Amino acid sequence: MEKNLTPVPVVAVALLGGNGGILLQQRRGGGAHGGLWEFPGGKVKAGESLELALIREIREELGIAIDPASLVPLTFASDPAQPPAPREPYVILLYTCRKWTGELQCLEGEAIGWFTRDELEALAQQASRMPPLDIPLVKALLKAI
Repeated sequence: MEKNLTPVPVVAVALLGGNGGILLQQRRGGGAHGGLWEFPGGKVKAGESLELALIREIREELGIAIDPASLVPLTFASDPAQPPAPREPYVILLYTCRKWTGELQCLEGEAIGWFTRDELEALAQQASRMPPLDIPLVKALLKAI
């Protein structure tokens, strides 16, 4: 009998700059997906709402504050239904945000960077440059903005 694993909820945000840029964060080397570019965010802790988890993660990773009213849910991506993987399956919920306070800092990643639509699309076409679940998020984002 197959064991059904409960997906781990992960929240992420596409920060949309006034110049049309989209912020991505590069994961630190050495860990899972080290060196790849992704939307900033992280796992939801027990008892947290999705939005409050995202606000906490962004404060920890980028040093900025986001008002919950500025978060707009956009799409999600999840691990495909396959035999059990070496970890629990993830579901990533992507929000967009156009307004925040504070100066962006790279506090937990290797780097942060602003990408144009074309640069983001090119990055997503190179599977070795982004974690697999971020690629469908990019596609949905590019259709929406």
